[in-house]
Parts: sequence; C-alpha cells; structure tokens
Amino acid sequence: MADVKKETKEQKKIKSPKEAEKKAKVTKQTSDESDKKVVDKVVENDVDTKNLESTEKADTKPSNGKKKFYAGTGRRKESVARVWLYDEKGEFIVNGKPIKEYFTSREETLEWVKPFHAIGISHPQSKFSASIKVHGGGRTGQLGAVRLGLSRALVDLDSENKGVLRTADLLTRDSRKVERKKAFFRKARKKPQYSKR
Repeated sequence: MADVKKETKEQKKIKSPKEAEKKAKVTKQTSDESDKKVVDKVVENDVDTKNLESTEKADTKPSNGKKKFYAGTGRRKESVARVWLYDEKGEFIVNGKPIKEYFTSREETLEWVKPFHAIGISHPQSKFSASIKVHGGGRTGQLGAVRLGLSRALVDLDSENKGVLRTADLLTRDSRKVERKKAFFRKARKKPQYSKR
C-alpha cells in the first residue's frame, strides 16, 4: 500500500496521455507568449527612441517650417510689450522699426540691453534676433515693458537664467501707475486752496 500511495512527481503531473498533450501545448503557448512580450517590448523601445529623436528634431526645427521662438510679455504703466525671441543672429524689430531707431537715446539702449548683460551677453544682436510689438503708454512705459518682456523670453529660452535675472531685479513687474483723480480734488491728491471766507 505504501508503494501505491507513493507516486512519483511525474506520475502525479501526467495521469493520462491527453493531459500530457494539453500540458505540452500550454507550455508551448506560454513560451510563445513570453517571446512575443519580449519582442513587443523591444519594438516599443525602438518606437520610443524614434519618438524621442523626432521630438528633439521638432524642438530644433519645427515641422511646419517656422522658426522656433521664445515668448515673453512685459507690462509697465499702461504699456504692453509682446516679445518673440529667436536664437539666431539678426535684428531686434520694434513695431516694424529697428530697435535703435525706436529707442534712440543711449540711456534707453542701456535699459533694454540690461537682461542680456545680466546673463553675460554683451552684444545681443550677434546671438539673438527679436520681433517686438508694443502699444499703450509713453516712451518710458514702453521701454520698461520691452525690458520685462525680453527678460521673460530669456527665462523661456533657458530656465537657468531665472536666478540671475531675479537677483538683478529684472523679472519684477513694476506695479507703479498713475493714481486716479478723486472727486472734488484737483488731481489724485491735490486739494483746492482752503478759504476761510
């Protein structure tokens, strides 16, 4: 009886020839499935690397033929400047004019060049070009708006520039505006002359 109860492991696994055939098919299917999984993973990895390569190419050169730009919006007083910065040598155009014709004085030139000097570029036109649209306000407000827009575009270009520009106080929006006139006052705070009689 002890001999009958002690079946070998192989006998327990295979009780009939049909079961043996089924087991062989199952093991073959599982090995085929695992092979397919490995092949699928390899194919997925190849597709992923191709996707990465295509996205890297897209970053450097867009598919629709347009140039890659870095945008920034600047505001100051009533002025708003929209800046598109290109990482190639060229002109800085403000409202259809070269920037040297739009901001003519030496002080104005030093002001809009500040963000580039802060990150270590002394001649911005030798490395960058830009298209700038600015409206509203006067000359001072527009100049401040352009400077902030250029600073934000440089941060969009490289996030490492943010710390340098922040310490140079070039990323802070100057919130000072003209205070509104009040009723019964001559200006925002100037009151009419007091008369006793």
